[in-house]
Amino acid sequence: MSGGNKSGPQFDPCVQQPGLHIFRVEKMKLVLIPKEQRGTFFSGDSYLLLHNAADGKSNLHMWIGKDTSVDEQGACAMFCTQLDTSLGDRPVQHRESQEHESEQFMSYFPKGIKYKEGGVSSGLHHVQDEVSQGPKLYLVKGKKNIRAKEVEMSWNSFNKGDCFILDLGNIIISWSGSQSNIHERNKANDLANQIREGERRGKATVEIVMESEEPSEMIQKLGPKPELKEGNPEDDKEADMKHSQSAVLYKVSDASGKMDLTKVSDRSPFGKELLISDDCFVLDNGKNGQLFVWKGRKANTEERKAALKVANEVISRMKYCPKTQVQIVSEGNESGLFKQFFKAWA
Repeated sequence: MSGGNKSGPQFDPCVQQPGLHIFRVEKMKLVLIPKEQRGTFFSGDSYLLLHNAADGKSNLHMWIGKDTSVDEQGACAMFCTQLDTSLGDRPVQHRESQEHESEQFMSYFPKGIKYKEGGVSSGLHHVQDEVSQGPKLYLVKGKKNIRAKEVEMSWNSFNKGDCFILDLGNIIISWSGSQSNIHERNKANDLANQIREGERRGKATVEIVMESEEPSEMIQKLGPKPELKEGNPEDDKEADMKHSQSAVLYKVSDASGKMDLTKVSDRSPFGKELLISDDCFVLDNGKNGQLFVWKGRKANTEERKAALKVANEVISRMKYCPKTQVQIVSEGNESGLFKQFFKAWA
């Protein structure tokens, strides 16, 4: 992103093109991420992901790492709003939290995503330079949406129900517990190969092993293998939990100078006619980890711009988990996830 002018900030021209475009907030600027680094997210950073589909539909995701500073979060939210405005309010906006990403977000990474500790502020700028940063151990979890996160380099991190990737630089070991599921095994293997092709530029060997088949390099690094913990299948169910349809629809008003919510209905599926173009609405499914803000095309500009702020205030007021997934849709550009809460949406 280059400097701003009277019409607002200037974004990289790629944002007008089809496909996936990923930016990271670096020193309060947006920096485009190279393709070979896609799918790796640093827990200390914030990212913007824009996906422009061939049919003209767009999704704009703000991803917040668990260790991201408040300043970076604020900058990312500002860039998200500005980019949405520059694209004519066309994208569906999403707020994503580390380890709680939406299915839409995960769909961009069919081989899964990987979390790394640190971030820009700690000097971890180049993923391809990480051979020199020492070995890494990743836990791979989930049945449908697979995530790999960095864990302590120890046998204590292992269990029989999950898969792990031990990245030793020149050798990448994909290890599967005896109780792991086939989806995790396949994804762990995919991720191991992705590390080799992306971060190692093909200059590494991938070894795929099952529990009790540990190669000597693994034993040398971790020491003698102890008796491992049993797996917990409930963890996988929780990782892929489907949200129920129970929800409440509120009308948003700032006429009094502060945000007011007026309950419209708590009986879903709702009638589409409840959504009025002159106003903004909150669809509250927060108990199941989802919150939606709908922006009517005739709603006042300030209400439309404050959609993310409204969502955060609802989460705070309702005492929902801060990691609640947020989706912001504008009239005429509603997502399928939003439409499913309404009757007979044409």
